[in-house]
Amino acid sequence: MSVLTSPPTSSGSGEKTRRLGWRSKTAGVVVAALALTTGVVAPAPAAANPYERGPAPTTSSIEASRGSFATSTTTVSRLAVSGFGGGTIYYPTSTASGTFGAVSIAPGFTATQSSMAWLGPRLASQGFVVFTIDTITTSDQPDSRGRQLLSSLDYLTQQSSVRSRIDSSRLGVVGHSMGGGGTLEAARSRPSLQAAVPLTGWNLTKSWSTVRVPTLVVGAQADTVAPVASHSIPFYTSLPSSLDKAYLELRGASHFAPNSANTTIAKYTLSWLKRFIDDDTRYEQFLCPIPGTSTTISDYRGNCPHAG
Repeated sequence: MSVLTSPPTSSGSGEKTRRLGWRSKTAGVVVAALALTTGVVAPAPAAANPYERGPAPTTSSIEASRGSFATSTTTVSRLAVSGFGGGTIYYPTSTASGTFGAVSIAPGFTATQSSMAWLGPRLASQGFVVFTIDTITTSDQPDSRGRQLLSSLDYLTQQSSVRSRIDSSRLGVVGHSMGGGGTLEAARSRPSLQAAVPLTGWNLTKSWSTVRVPTLVVGAQADTVAPVASHSIPFYTSLPSSLDKAYLELRGASHFAPNSANTTIAKYTLSWLKRFIDDDTRYEQFLCPIPGTSTTISDYRGNCPHAG
């Protein structure tokens, strides 16, 4: 593996977005001032967002089973780590674009990483380093799964063989069922995360008013294990109104919809991660205006991403 440059550092997504916007506006003012006072047109400022990865998105590209990046995988043994149960890392093979944001994905109760394996290469090929993890035991509860997600991110950015490919300031969490409940636990515990996506999440805790991480809650209309009326909807409504948040309900879907390739889950998870981990406003078009109901969506609530 070639030697790679160290990842840049930055603060949380809101601060990062505001900083990028400030730089862009300031550069524009300087260019205008030079043109007016000297008659010389200065070079155009550099792109406002250095975190964009991949070509401009289209509906077809975000619904595709693979993106523009070739990917590789590496297996992490549970014997080589502490705080979680090992897993599989999916990552873009080329580093020509620079470092990448990273996401850890937790499975649900009694499940292993294989239940979420489809999402690993799908997201990695769009420009993320993705870690599908096993938990210490398959019966671990959401609070434990939240801690394990954070432990896996720490391993990913500090010890893994791909750590030099990752911008450790741009991290997110995704999880299914109790792993979804774990994403909320992780987001509450570590507000520096950039994005959280609980998929048909299960958690006995219903109030998440202290979460400060942009969160997309995905529920399933026909879920009888974690019914949306007592899980996903209360999770969503308890999140602060000032937060970038959304609730997507899969029409006619069961609790186990996230365990196999699902275009609706993939396209909105990808758009959310791109918008908030990469600050990539090119993906805002898929989140705003708020999507309406359709053959695959029975309910969608939320706010348009806040401007920097």
